[in-house]
Amino acid sequence: MCGGIEYQENKIYFPQPEARLPVMLRHGGVTWVTWGKRKNKNSGKFPNGGWARLDSIKAGKWKPWHPRPILIRAENFMEKDLDGQSHWMTLAPDMAIQALLAERKGVQRVYVVTIDSPSESQWILDRWPRLIKLGQHESSCQ
Repeated sequence: MCGGIEYQENKIYFPQPEARLPVMLRHGGVTWVTWGKRKNKNSGKFPNGGWARLDSIKAGKWKPWHPRPILIRAENFMEKDLDGQSHWMTLAPDMAIQALLAERKGVQRVYVVTIDSPSESQWILDRWPRLIKLGQHESSCQ
């Protein structure tokens, strides 16, 4: 599901109370946006968690939050297996993690888009971040 990312030697984990992810801007820079919503946070009416299944996006379940496809810049991402062991995966320099930007009353949150794990990684977890080659059309999560 992508429990953490590493970007420019910063490791960000979803359980961190104020976790923010580096969202790519059109000119190539990044801006930092709050990663999802924790159950114990009263941060508006956003869904709990930090992930959005691609099939739920396509089914329209995210429409109340006006989802926009975005990309997360990262060198590595982390998955925990069923035993709680962390596994760091390196992204190729031309790859990014797809996410959606949710918005409600001027407040934004970012959720990592997930798909079924590739067959070679199903032993780790059944959900996996959707990886996008930079330069491809990013609107493909709608």
